[in-house]
Amino acid sequence: MNKPRRHDLSDKGAIILGGAHGSLEITRSLGRRGIRVWLITADNPLPGLSRYVERTLSWPGPGSDDALRFLAEICGRDALTGWVLLPGSDEDVRFVAQNHAALTAQFTLVTPAWDKLRWAADKRLMNLRAAELGIAYPHSFYPKTREDLSRIDLSFPVILKPTARDDRNRFADAKAWRADDLAALVSRYDKAKSLIGADRIMIQEMIPGGGTTQFSYAAVWHGGRPIASLTAQRCRQYPIDFGFTSTLVETVRRPEIEAAASKFLSALDFTGLVEIEFKYDTRDGTYKILDVNPRAWTWLGLGAAAGIDFAALQWQLACGESVAPAEARTGAQWRYLSRDIAALLAETIAGRMSPLGYVKGLHRSSAFAVFAWDDPWPAFLDLPLSALRIATRRLARRGRETATALQSAKITP
Repeated sequence: MNKPRRHDLSDKGAIILGGAHGSLEITRSLGRRGIRVWLITADNPLPGLSRYVERTLSWPGPGSDDALRFLAEICGRDALTGWVLLPGSDEDVRFVAQNHAALTAQFTLVTPAWDKLRWAADKRLMNLRAAELGIAYPHSFYPKTREDLSRIDLSFPVILKPTARDDRNRFADAKAWRADDLAALVSRYDKAKSLIGADRIMIQEMIPGGGTTQFSYAAVWHGGRPIASLTAQRCRQYPIDFGFTSTLVETVRRPEIEAAASKFLSALDFTGLVEIEFKYDTRDGTYKILDVNPRAWTWLGLGAAAGIDFAALQWQLACGESVAPAEARTGAQWRYLSRDIAALLAETIAGRMSPLGYVKGLHRSSAFAVFAWDDPWPAFLDLPLSALRIATRRLARRGRETATALQSAKITP
């Protein structure tokens, strides 16, 4: 495979494709260093509210047939050849990886080509590679038909997951659905199948334990080796019992997780930003791999607070600069304040936490998801923007689902 072209970045900038809080953190990190930043998004405008974004463009999105042409046109029109292209969402990462050859002729890429990335982007392949490497993962089942559900050798409760998040719908956005019995499993399977198809659904054992049993390895790799990394623990989440959003994350030491993640990424000869999620299973004392995110993650800002600015390191590597090794300090915290307050209310109602104890712990936070003293506007507009996006997305989904149902019934609206 041909190596990506090395562009001169002395007078270039960065183009961020999509994303939300992780993309906002990249914007701030690069902007504070005087690096020009453009945002191209089809969904979340949050990063574009930063004072460090020079220009924001809307585009049809990575799933559009015109996506490549759109980027080629702005590259020529605005003299963006050689700029670093940083995908911020799962869909954007997939698009860049699958069009690696075409894009590398115009931009500086920090994303692996699809032949490597697919092992991280597809959970079925991720589990297969983990099994080959001797890395623990949850027992998983891939039903081909509805009838297969009654033959699943898993104890309830179980969870349903999409094998890949390359589309926007209720199932993909939720990341996982819980089923407590066979009737619930069948019902949720039918709904998931209507949204993404039967061949992209996986059913997994539900590992006991709350958010505090979930850990992550976060790093930037280059040429199949780690440049800088940290391990973090999810201290709180929302919803509190089956959360899909971290609201409080803290750096910790977990050599077992670092070893497992390094084994997985070394096998891929990986390059780029990556976060790998694990969950500790008290039943057998193992950390089981759950997910691989080969792009900026929500709590990316925790890295800089712990002494490792992942975005700056990735820029330096793209420029061909040498990077000095750095070690993350433990005890650094990242907090998504608005959602963490919602988690506090739920924890208080459940009798697990007091508001006074919460306030006493606020001083430990080293980084926040949205707020920054030198860039305050995103924090002020995060909540109304989130509410608007959720409402708009739900209306759009309802329209698509209605159209699908009518088409299935062969009724013309």
